[in-house]
Amino acid sequence: MNALFAGLFDDAAIFPPGNVPMPEAVSAHRARQGSPLVGPFVCSLARFGELAASAAGTGIKVSLVLPGPVDELPTAGGIDVVAVEGPRLSTDGTLTTYVEIPCTEVTATRVAALRDAGLRLKIRTGGVRADAFPTEAELAGAIWAAVRGGLAFKLTAGLHDPIRHRDPATGFEHHGFLNVLLATARALQGYEIGRALADQDGDRVAAAVAGIDEVLAKAVRHHFVSFGTCSVSEPAAGLRRYGLISEAAL
Repeated sequence: MNALFAGLFDDAAIFPPGNVPMPEAVSAHRARQGSPLVGPFVCSLARFGELAASAAGTGIKVSLVLPGPVDELPTAGGIDVVAVEGPRLSTDGTLTTYVEIPCTEVTATRVAALRDAGLRLKIRTGGVRADAFPTEAELAGAIWAAVRGGLAFKLTAGLHDPIRHRDPATGFEHHGFLNVLLATARALQGYEIGRALADQDGDRVAAAVAGIDEVLAKAVRHHFVSFGTCSVSEPAAGLRRYGLISEAAL
């Protein structure tokens, strides 16, 4: 498995637009836990009780989405909360913590504050409305600030496809996760990254990603940790389409 893709897909099947029922989502995640592509199961605090009922005794790693700071995290047998994510969070150093900030508000100053506090960044890259998708320039600015500031980040929403494209059904412009991997690599190399995010030539982007060596790949994933996706099978199929993973990877 190429280090660029290991644990890249956080399983957010229960979130829109997938909206998979909790028992079905947990069952599918359990079946994929041996896959090197799949990270933790993403669940909101409001649905933790449902998760606990569906996952009893199964040992699922969870990234818990919080509405804001909470006094105490819930616990349940078989559930291992390995990360939390949400707005205005702080950390005591015991859990990986992602603070969600609007893409346009990711500045060098805020990046430095998160880094110095031992926090990570979460950026929303899509949703059910057109205005939930940041522009290429907005996302480029946020990625550049995070990489140059030495901050790890995750993305969420709108990244099912590996390559930037316009959805024919909604007309929304979706970012591609291969574009983001390539842009992160280019930022580490000190290059302008807007072009990497904008490129819609799948073969060209895939070839450039395939050319990233082991040392650079490790640095890329140190920053771009993962992205939440309500479909794990779709991005995996995209990687197979470009010959970047084997059929047996998922």
